[in-house]
Amino acid sequence: MAIDTPAKTSGTSAAGPGRASSRSGRRRSRLWAKAVVALLLVIEVYPLLWMFFTSLKSNDDYLNKSTWSLPTHWEWSNYSEAWTTGNIGLYIRNSLLAVLPALALILLLGAAAGFALQIMVWKGRNLTLLIFLAGMMVPAQMILLPLFTIYFQAGLSGTLWPLILTYTGTGLPLTVFMMATYYKSVPRELFEAATIDGAGILRAFWTISLPMVRNAILTVGLVQFFFLWNDLLIALTFTNNQDLRTIQVGLLNFTGDFGATQYGPLFAAICINVFGTLVIYLFLNQKVMKGLTSGAVKG
Repeated sequence: MAIDTPAKTSGTSAAGPGRASSRSGRRRSRLWAKAVVALLLVIEVYPLLWMFFTSLKSNDDYLNKSTWSLPTHWEWSNYSEAWTTGNIGLYIRNSLLAVLPALALILLLGAAAGFALQIMVWKGRNLTLLIFLAGMMVPAQMILLPLFTIYFQAGLSGTLWPLILTYTGTGLPLTVFMMATYYKSVPRELFEAATIDGAGILRAFWTISLPMVRNAILTVGLVQFFFLWNDLLIALTFTNNQDLRTIQVGLLNFTGDFGATQYGPLFAAICINVFGTLVIYLFLNQKVMKGLTSGAVKG
């Protein structure tokens, strides 16, 4: 007993410092993780706060005081001035009228093409998929001049149809590729059972495939929505009328509506655009996460 007791004591004393050091190591790693998260949060949130506070400044505050100072008077009227005098409401409406129809066509045609390329078996489907992938490599700048000529000769200039058609054409290659990838996770046994039950191709597409990839469709749709909503090059090329300007083109020419640069209403218009899309993303964030992980579908 006299020999065993010191051994047990020494083993316990040896294990104690080991556990303490491991706990301190875990605490340090947690502190580093929290510090990194806090730094990233500051990097992401601070520009938004600065933009919001700047939108409430007067021109005198913006020009004669520090860029980082708070507003002397909270000019909430900048938002109403941006909405009415700056025609931001009109620009948002034009963006919605151009983006939403194009987005609906992109998702419908992209889902149908992905279904045909991945689920259906026919000769030449691999070559067709490569052709769609080649469309992703064509720069948009190369097709603007030919498209402008075509739209002018077809009498579509002065409308939103050039934007809708161009957005649809440029958004399809990526959508088809992503939807074909998502369809790989759908069990083939479902379609085989549907065929045995007498279901045709259209019924299998509408009632079986689309519900299975609805989260993927939402994810692709949200990605494409932000691409189209933030477009400036295509909208600037095909909108030759002030009444047809989208939100990005409207912000680019925003200062001209006041005769001089009015920074408060300008930043208020930017806030309306940025925070509106941010709310959409935060509302659909969980759906997007499910869509990104929808490749792990249980059979």
